[in-house]
Order: sequence, then structure tokens, then C-alpha cells
Amino acid sequence: MPRLALSSVAILALALNSIAVRAETLPERVTFPSNDGKTTLTGYLYLPAEGRAARSPAVVMMHGRAGAYSSKAGGIYDASTLSQRHKAWGQLWADEGYVALMVDGFGPRNYPAGFGRHSYDSRPEELNEVTVRPLDADGALAFLRARREVDGARIGLQGWSNGGSATLAAMATSPQRSGFAAALAFYPACGLKGQFETGYTPYAPVRVFMGDADEEVSPKRCKALVDASHAAGGDITIRLYPGATHSFDDPGAKRQKVEANAAATDDAVERALRFFRRELGGR
Repeated sequence: MPRLALSSVAILALALNSIAVRAETLPERVTFPSNDGKTTLTGYLYLPAEGRAARSPAVVMMHGRAGAYSSKAGGIYDASTLSQRHKAWGQLWADEGYVALMVDGFGPRNYPAGFGRHSYDSRPEELNEVTVRPLDADGALAFLRARREVDGARIGLQGWSNGGSATLAAMATSPQRSGFAAALAFYPACGLKGQFETGYTPYAPVRVFMGDADEEVSPKRCKALVDASHAAGGDITIRLYPGATHSFDDPGAKRQKVEANAAATDDAVERALRFFRRELGGR
């Protein structure tokens, strides 16, 4: 049966089940420098099964404001306590033939548990998603390019929420920015600290996914940003899902029992897989 004939919620669930029954598939913990020049980042590396192509495409994954780990981590911040969403996507990319690197940008800066809702104005400047976190993405890109199993010309970027905003900023056309072949931004905040009021253009293809019932960020603002960029020639589009909320692709029961979230997850996962297959290659 073709892979995409499965429900995408089921695909993410299968990825989690794979992790549960094969403890040895927990990702490898790695460290590498951010391009901020002072921070050593932590990452979790998911590798394709043996027998894949010698040089695989890769995906850098950027977490949201809650950080890389589960809310039930209990003070233990390692590969075993990554959030369900990050585990599922990391395993999914590996199953599809990609090297996937989950970047923890908060833990190395002493905020491993991340931040709750309505904390935006109180978060420290050292975690700025427009000026700092893109430098973490750049550091992850350099780390992957140095690995012999990675094809450095075929690396994509994926971010959620605050990490989605960092993804948009990292993909902005700039003399200092290049290297990612394509990007996925899930429910980003699109104010981007006012840095792109005169216009936003990505240097490579970007796809944005968001629910129109998002309770944390503004779908209207994101649609306006994307539509203006697309009209100006940017290779960027947004897909708004009726009734879907923030974090709609979280594979946990709380989000997936909402019918609109499950439907949005099905569509977004399928489109994400097809998009990266087209832009990066892979399975």
C-alpha cells in the first residue's frame, strides 16, 4: 500500500510506536556551536535505517516556545523526554530516508522547560526568534554539512510556533543567509518583531501550515505576510485549516481528539512529505 494511503495521524502514531518498541532507536545526542559565537547547542540526531543512500538529505528541526522536551520530563532533559511531536517527526523523517536533527536551543541557555502561554514579552533577548534562533539553525546546517552521511546541498528546515517564526527569519533573503534548500513553518507567529515591515522574501521555497482557530498566534497576520511575499515573487504559500488550533499536529490525544486537528494533521503531514521529497529528494 502506498505510504500516503495511510492516515497521517496514523503515520505519526506509527513513528511513536516504533520508538516505544525499539528503545535503541532513541536519537543520538550531539553538540555543535550556534553561529551566535558563544553557545554550544544540544541536538538529537535521527538516522535512516542502514542500507539507505550513502549521502542522505537532511532536516533541521526547531522547537517552539515550550522547548524540545515533554511537559512531563520531570527535570530530566534528554533523548527519552523529547516531546511526542518531536519524537514522531524525527522518526518519521528517518523512516523516509532523511537525517533529522532536533535542535534544543533553550536548554543550553538554561531554559530547558521552555515557556508557557502569554509569556512572549518576558522571554529573554538571548532567545530572540528573529535575531538569535536563526543562528542556531545556521549552526545546525553547518554541523550536518560536515557529516559524511549527509548531502549538504539537500538540507531542509522545519519549525513549530516560535521555531516556525525562527524558520521564517532564517529563510529570509539576505547576504548573510543561504544554504537551506526548502523549509516548513508550522503555526509561526508572523509579526517577526517588526523586522520585515517593508516586505519578506524567502531565498528558497517555504510552506506554512496553520489552523484558522489558532489560539496563540494570528492566522490573519500570517496570511497577510505570506500573500504579500507570494505576490512579490516569493516561493511561499500558506495553508489555513478550518477549525484547527495551535499545535494541531501534536500526536497526543488532547489535540487529536479535535476532529479539525486530526484532519489538518493528515493534510499537513502528507503535504510536508511531498514537498520535501520534491525539494530535497529522499524516499
